[in-house]
Amino acid sequence: MKFKNTLGILLIICLSSCALITDEYQVNQRKVIAFLLEDLPLPSDAAIIKAPSVLLGTGNAISGRIVLTSGFSPAENLIFYGNQTPSTGWQLLSSKVGEEITLVYSKNGRIATIDMKPSGGVASFFAGDSSSDIVISVVHPDSIADQNPYDDLNYNNLPETP
Repeated sequence: MKFKNTLGILLIICLSSCALITDEYQVNQRKVIAFLLEDLPLPSDAAIIKAPSVLLGTGNAISGRIVLTSGFSPAENLIFYGNQTPSTGWQLLSSKVGEEITLVYSKNGRIATIDMKPSGGVASFFAGDSSSDIVISVVHPDSIADQNPYDDLNYNNLPETP
């Protein structure tokens, strides 16, 4: 009996520490993203997905991709971005609205593309979940120096594809 109690306590400590580590990661990532993309609004409930997010550069020369999940539907996030981005100086260049939503914004030569789609999965369907997967890609105009980096590529030395 004592072993089961000790095992239960260890399990609770382990699980709660995982939540603390995850929460600490989210807080730290939000600080980094807020510093690098301080002028691009993010939904308050959005959670950053660690592995596919990539940020390069600093200040206005930021380029990269941020992958988020949000408890709000793509339509609700569309309204959020429609209301929040103009006040931060971003101008809407293009939009595509359907089941999946794509918004393209510009500011000081930077281009931000925001792709939103309903979160997938059978569990989400049965739960009636209306959450979103959001991918934000930001490109700075100076991030691409060579417009055709493959120009000098020797095609005869490439491996053949099956």
